[in-house]
Amino acid sequence: MRLLIALLFLELLSACAPSPQPVLATVTPAIVQPLPTSAPVVSEAPQCQSVAAQPTPDASAPSLFAKPGLGAYDHLRGPDSAPATIIVYSDFACPTCAALSEILNRLADEHPTELRLVYRHFPILTGYPNSGAAVRAAEAAHLQGKFWEMHNALFQDQAAWTELTDPALGKYLASLAAQIGLESDQFESDLASSAVAEIPEKAFASGLEIGLPGAPLLLINGQIYTGPVNYSSLKFIIGLIALGERQFSTCPEIVIDPQQRYYATLKTEKGDVVLRLYADLAPVTVNNFVFLARNGWYEDITFHRVIPGYIAQTGDPSGTGAGNPGYFIIDETSSGLKFDRAGLLGMSNSGPDTGGSQFFITLGPAPQLDGAYTIFGEVVSGLEVLEQLAPRDSLPGQDVPAGDRLISVSIEER
Repeated sequence: MRLLIALLFLELLSACAPSPQPVLATVTPAIVQPLPTSAPVVSEAPQCQSVAAQPTPDASAPSLFAKPGLGAYDHLRGPDSAPATIIVYSDFACPTCAALSEILNRLADEHPTELRLVYRHFPILTGYPNSGAAVRAAEAAHLQGKFWEMHNALFQDQAAWTELTDPALGKYLASLAAQIGLESDQFESDLASSAVAEIPEKAFASGLEIGLPGAPLLLINGQIYTGPVNYSSLKFIIGLIALGERQFSTCPEIVIDPQQRYYATLKTEKGDVVLRLYADLAPVTVNNFVFLARNGWYEDITFHRVIPGYIAQTGDPSGTGAGNPGYFIIDETSSGLKFDRAGLLGMSNSGPDTGGSQFFITLGPAPQLDGAYTIFGEVVSGLEVLEQLAPRDSLPGQDVPAGDRLISVSIEER
């Protein structure tokens, strides 16, 4: 499955030290669309091959886990149409759960249309005596439309209430309710109601019945997640899942005339960069680049890899450095061009004939790249803009600041 392959690759990366001279495509593009078990589908033009995706799990297949929105006490954040769904079984008194809640909140804030977050109670009543009271407080808040506000307050103030006993615990929960703007009398009434009182025991029993090993437990698109539970790793996976919704199922049609001159303007947040494309020397690569630019592939993405004096790399809407457009194109390296100066435009790859959408521009001579990467253009103005980009070299599991944005790429034929 796509997610399992991504997780396996993350584990492999964690065991490897980075090479002295980083490879331009940091991970194999097949993570997004896994390599097929049979031969790839070859397009009519031999210069490109689409990457057949393996089937996703059958949505109607039986499962111990209820689908999002169908759990007895599901609390959802994010649209039903989001390509990535994370279900978390959690306990308000669990310290690890509190740390995870901060990560999931951050991801939900950053991916409002790409992530649907589902919270499910699994209070460990035998381990945390106040877990049940916290669940009741959250459900009472839910009856006034403020589950997530109480959810956040309970996790943020966890150390202040987990060791309290009544009546101090009841007073503390009432103070949290007032802080998030709940009507006090209704909160107290709902908190004491039989319907709310039975929820913790039912949720605990339900978790034991389906064999939950503990809390927190994550499901990503229905699959149990056992990989690294940190912000960067989860963001990496969400980015690749979201990218899968945009990928093409076939290779690009011919959109250029190799006899014409084509120019591309990269509009960045630091200024514009104008490129002359070598349509005559690398027609397949230029055709691919123009096709993607005209289809909005390069709109509002990031320069995910910038190494001063070496390269500025972008072209992956997922921002992970692992994305591809759903197909591979051939290398065009027979022209004899060399990476002998700054300002040369190259197509990233992770092996022979695996170019896709990621591209880089040299910020100095890079002879070690000669013969391995297609050169398909050069900067005619704006090299100083690229030299101002923020340095960045993101790897899975590492949390680095956001890169500078590539706002758009426009194509002009002269």
